[in-house]
Amino acid sequence: MSSAPGRAPGRGVLAALGCYFIWGLVPLYWRPLAAVDAHELIAHRLVWSFVFTAPLLWWLGGFREVFAALGSWRSAGLNLASSVLLTINWLVYVWAVNAGHVIESSLGYFLVPLVNVALGRLVLHEKLRPAQWLAITLAAIGVGLQLVHLGRLPWIALSLAGTFGVYGLLRKRSPLGPLAGLTLETMLLFPLAAGLLAWRAQAGTGALGHAPVWTQGMILCAGVVTSIPLLLFAYGARRLRLTTLGLLQYVAPTVQFALGLWVYHETFNRARAQSFAFIWAGLALYTADTLWTQRHRAAGMLSSAPPPAAPS
Repeated sequence: MSSAPGRAPGRGVLAALGCYFIWGLVPLYWRPLAAVDAHELIAHRLVWSFVFTAPLLWWLGGFREVFAALGSWRSAGLNLASSVLLTINWLVYVWAVNAGHVIESSLGYFLVPLVNVALGRLVLHEKLRPAQWLAITLAAIGVGLQLVHLGRLPWIALSLAGTFGVYGLLRKRSPLGPLAGLTLETMLLFPLAAGLLAWRAQAGTGALGHAPVWTQGMILCAGVVTSIPLLLFAYGARRLRLTTLGLLQYVAPTVQFALGLWVYHETFNRARAQSFAFIWAGLALYTADTLWTQRHRAAGMLSSAPPPAAPS
């Protein structure tokens, strides 16, 4: 019995690592579906994610949370906005992976922590520490180098980081957990997604019924592929400190970057390497500052704690 508490963080780490590894390896799932239009793939992802999560949430008795979140126009609008942002993020990501931009997609998710810090300053008016300002500046230099050397902004990376960052900001204001949140987000756009699939089926341009059997099978598994890592994340998040979870989040873009470089052999020249170097330096600084701040606060709490009472 005494070892149970010690196993909980270990299981949390395994669950979080499993989640981030799946998210990192997910290009291997979407790439074979490149022949299917990205809009149709996202419609399938919305429909089958809802079909997978709704019965699970009903079994767990969580639909009361979903209906409560729809109890006001403000709450419903907030969840609809997060649903649209998540869908745009999915669409850009799936299109980018299937168009041969896995490395740039990984850059987007490397940028997410720094985008979160910037949004905290701009939207929530949080005060940033000097190291955080420097980390954001280094990332901005890295993005600027891509503009100078490659002649274009890395719009895929910026779109992914921006939509996911704002999505995270909206989700912070929602009381829903990951499973209930995903169920509501997919439910809100389910009619639109199902309508698109029905229209394509009627026109004879849909993948179901026309694509190879293995393609149709993979499409039908989109809900499972979307939901399983989310459930692993929820399990890990309940058992780990945010600092630990924040460090583990770099696993996903690192795996994506490795896939783009060594499996799909995408271009990674000196100019691109310089850009990534500045962004990685910003991330390293941000991570070191976060760890130092957490340790400093913990030490301060220990030093300010009252001494234990003398035994009577």
